[in-house]
This record gives sequence, structure tokens and C-alpha cells, in this order.
Amino acid sequence: MNSSADYPSKTERIDLALRAGAVADVAGIVAEMSAGDIAYLISSSPPDFRDLLLELLEPEQEALVVNELPDDLRNATLIDREPEALAGLVEQLDDDDVADILHELPDDVSGQVLAIMDEQYRQRIQTVLSYPDNVAGGLMSTDTITIRADLTFDVVLRYLRRHVELPPSTDNLIVVNRADRFVGLLPIRTVVVSDPAVSVREMMITDQAAIEVDTPATEVARRFERNDWVSAPVVDGRGKLLGRITIDDVVDVIKEEADHSLTSLAGLAEEDTFATVWQSAPRRGIWLAINLATAMLASSVISLFQGTIEKVVALAVLMPIVASMGGIAGTQSLTILIRAMAMGHINDRNQLWLVGRESLIGLLNGIVWASVAAIAAAWWFEDMTLGLIIAGAMLLNLITAGVTGAGLPLMLEKLKIDPAVAGGVLVTTVTDVVGFLTFLGLATAFYG
Repeated sequence: MNSSADYPSKTERIDLALRAGAVADVAGIVAEMSAGDIAYLISSSPPDFRDLLLELLEPEQEALVVNELPDDLRNATLIDREPEALAGLVEQLDDDDVADILHELPDDVSGQVLAIMDEQYRQRIQTVLSYPDNVAGGLMSTDTITIRADLTFDVVLRYLRRHVELPPSTDNLIVVNRADRFVGLLPIRTVVVSDPAVSVREMMITDQAAIEVDTPATEVARRFERNDWVSAPVVDGRGKLLGRITIDDVVDVIKEEADHSLTSLAGLAEEDTFATVWQSAPRRGIWLAINLATAMLASSVISLFQGTIEKVVALAVLMPIVASMGGIAGTQSLTILIRAMAMGHINDRNQLWLVGRESLIGLLNGIVWASVAAIAAAWWFEDMTLGLIIAGAMLLNLITAGVTGAGLPLMLEKLKIDPAVAGGVLVTTVTDVVGFLTFLGLATAFYG
């Protein structure tokens, strides 16, 4: 693995070589880099540069690099390849990585690739493919080393030496019974330092539960994070061992969840930073259209009070303040709730408490900032009534923002709608409508 110190220098050397047109020099530098560094370089480059780097990869590098690319970029790289070429490429990878790739390709292409593989390998891949990629079964690898509890460490060591290499991230050997049901784990470090005459049963760990095959990927990631696991066995409903999940797969889940949450809050669908204009514009346009519709709804509320605004022009100046304060407060509450959901902190016990807390925060901030806004408006327009109106409207809108920002994501989750995607637009719409309605409604009552 290249160190963080020499990686930038290689990037600079590649840039200089490209400017000089020295493609052969670029190929030489790329050949010295790790698959992860090359994938990072490709994903952080414009399309033309990406194509050139992919063409320069050695055959033995290509599979590892493609596997490290983000899903969209990886799929775009593989979609036009012949099934024979795809089969040759994916057979160099772990079966969970192969399943990830085949999950994303069209069904007919995946079927052709599977048909080319040998029977034993195909069955292993199909075992993983039979589960969605967002549950433990879709994350697992079937490449495991299992032992029986009645063996001695001496026998275990001789068994391990028969392997050319151990599967990646093997920190434990999985102990099973004669029916292949999970019994416990035996750490490799325990085998190395213990008396060879000791039996597996005496030293194995039995207090780490296996992960059931239909456990959601996000829950798998939370268990790894809480327990500092490197790997964990996966079992079916009867306790039969199916495979194992390793930390590299969990890191991918965490990264994908973080990317999803961040981009969804802006109404984007994990957009590639270097996607073309024609790819990005339609994706963003959908949410701009939704936002336009909600903005028109807020504007229609304003139009109901057109007569009042014409009489008191200062209202037009102060309206955005009320809506903006509510929008910020609502987004703050929404972000806190979505983060808590992503971390698995939300349950039936604490939902009402959180809604109540956000409401009280809205009330407290409403009292403080409504008072500030009232004093500023009264001094600015020399009208105490106007100050009282904006104070009342801001107080009500900040309380609404707290209730909506906390309650809306909980409601959306029960409706099976992603709060990260839909929450921002809905919270902003509610706070805009309530802000305009209360501000202009109070103004009409006082000045009508």
C-alpha cells in the first residue's frame, strides 16, 4: 500500500506526464500504485482522464481496481463488455464482491456471466445473489474456514498449514457441529500462543452471536461498530452457517449510507462529482420541479393577503425573515433525527421524547429570537405593532419547525419513504406556509 506521503507525488507525476503526452510514463506510474489508490484517482477525474487510466491498467490490476470504484462508475465501465470478458474479470474477486457487481448489471447480462462460470463457483455466487444486497446475505462471502469443537490445536494448526493462504480478514476460525450449525469462534491468536494439546472446545468463544442472514445491512454495520469486529459469521434461521461478513464490506456500507444521507438532503441521488452535464442536469431538475411546486404553494398563501401587503409595504420586507428562520430551525431538527435514525438510536421508547425536546428547543429559541426580531422591526419601521406581529409569527413558526423537523421523518419512515430524500422539501414547505400564514394572518387581524 502506498503511503499518504508518496501518493500525492505520484498524482503530480501523472499530471505532468499527461501534459507532456508521455502515456508510457503514466502507465509505469499506475503499475506501481495500489488498486484502491488507482480507483480513487479514476473516480476523482473527468471522464476523458478516466477512460485513459482504465485503458492503461494491467489485466491483473483491472479486476481489483474496478471492484474499488463507486457503483455507478463501475457499472458504466462494465456494461458494454462481453459476457466472457466479464466472467474472466469477476472470477478474480471474492464471491461477495462478484455478487455486488452482478446485482447491479442487467439480469440478462448477469445470467450470461453465470452460465460461463464453472458449476461449483456458480453455486457459491448464486447463494449470495439469492439475497438482496442490503441484507447480511448479500454482504457475506462463502469463503470460510470451519473446524469442529473436538479437535486439538495441534490438529487445527496442521489443517491451516494445508491452505495456500487464508481468506482475507480471517481473525477467527468458525466452529460448527456435524450439521454445520454455528457453535462458536476460535481466534487465530489463541491458536498460535496456546498449548497444542488443548481442545477447541476449551478455548473457543461462545458469547458472540452470529448474524442472521436477513439482518439489514445498516444493522450489521452498527453491530460491527459497537463490538469492534473484524469479521462475523452469518447463519440462517436454523443456525446453519452460510458465510461470513468482513470489515471491508461493512466500511462500504457505512460509506454508502453517509453518501446517501448527505446527497439526499440536497435532493440528489448519489451523483458522481464528475458526471457529464447531460447526466446531472435531469437528476437535479426533478427536485427543482418539486421545489418549484412547493414554492408556488407558499406563494399562493401570500397572494391571499395581497390587500394587506399593499397597505403595509413593510410586511413584504419582513416576510422572508419569518420563513427563513423556520426553515433553518426545521432543517436542524430534521438533520438530528435523520442522523439518529442512521445510527439506530430511534425506537418506540424515545420517539415522543425527541419530538417534545425539539418542540421545547423551538419554543426557547422562538422566545429569544422573536424578541430580537420584534425590537429590530419596531425600531426599523417605528411601529411597535409590526414588532409584535413578527414576534408572534416567528415564535409559532419556530415551534412548528421543531415539531415538523422531528415528527415528519418518523412519519415518513413508517410510510416506507426515505426521510433523507423527502424530508428537506416537506419541512421547508411546512415552515414557509406556516410562517407566511401566521405573519400575514396576524397582520391582517391588526391592520385589517
